[in-house]
Amino acid sequence: MEILVWGAGAIGGTVAAHLARAGHALTLVDCAADHVAAVNADGLRITGPIAVRVPALLPGEVRGRFETVLLATKAQDTAGAARALEPSLSRAGCVVSLQNGLNELVLEQILGRERTVGAFVNFGADYIAPGTIHYAGRGAVVLGEVDGHLTPRIQALQRVFLDFDAGASVTANIWGYLWGKEAYGAMLFATALTNDSIADALADPRYRGLYVALGTEVLAVAQARGVVPEAFDGFDPRAFLPGTPRVVSESCLNELVAFNRRSAKTHSGIWRDLAVRKRRTEVDAQLGAIVSLGREAGAPTPLTARLVELIHDVEDGGRQQSPATLDLLNACL
Repeated sequence: MEILVWGAGAIGGTVAAHLARAGHALTLVDCAADHVAAVNADGLRITGPIAVRVPALLPGEVRGRFETVLLATKAQDTAGAARALEPSLSRAGCVVSLQNGLNELVLEQILGRERTVGAFVNFGADYIAPGTIHYAGRGAVVLGEVDGHLTPRIQALQRVFLDFDAGASVTANIWGYLWGKEAYGAMLFATALTNDSIADALADPRYRGLYVALGTEVLAVAQARGVVPEAFDGFDPRAFLPGTPRVVSESCLNELVAFNRRSAKTHSGIWRDLAVRKRRTEVDAQLGAIVSLGREAGAPTPLTARLVELIHDVEDGGRQQSPATLDLLNACL
């Protein structure tokens, strides 16, 4: 299949480079003109052994229709990207969300459920400079139809993604993975309130109760919506059930620390947005959405809501990334 990759940053660029090297026909689309120009001039480089030649376009330059679009924009850009790419999507085609968050809910509203495919990706990567992406190491890759059916389409997509990661799998419960990552993502947002690495932050005994409480709060919303969360890369949803023995929660956090110690990506993309790129994070599209969904489901999320406020404070320059800022969140327990 000919594939359009909409959003050629850390996630989209990494997947695209691997698939192009395996011989798939790809076109990249990105809003960053300097990134597009660099890819067209010198190729897309993944730091390490991978450099590929693949055409790159600005959104207004796309012509024709594509059967498959891999969407890898920031979560807050999902609605705008869906509307922009819709003329490039064939009538029977689909958009596969490689994003963080519950963006499939947005895509369903704009493009329709039948043209929306869910995906869970947990590998590490960072945008370094125009034309250059740093791939930090593998993580789980799971594909699934949003209605849970195991279709020929999802099996064909799995075959494509096996050229990116030999462990790419298919699930009938993609929402379970997406909600599990939302719980893990809430913890990552908390770690980004400091300058500690992910592993160091999760290992700090002062805040382990906070990380568990955040995961528990998010998964309570998932449970209220009838979702059964799935495990991945050291994350075990059983560790965040009310009444779980402390030893189970500690074991899960230890596994997450070990997973992140093995990665060349020491800090989250959230931290990079705040500390390096000096731009807004995905906090509203990810955690803000959890707060809204929790309100609708009758599952309160006061800790998550406070975390959203503190991230905004850092974005606006009102607070620094420091243990003192994380202490403000910890004080809410």
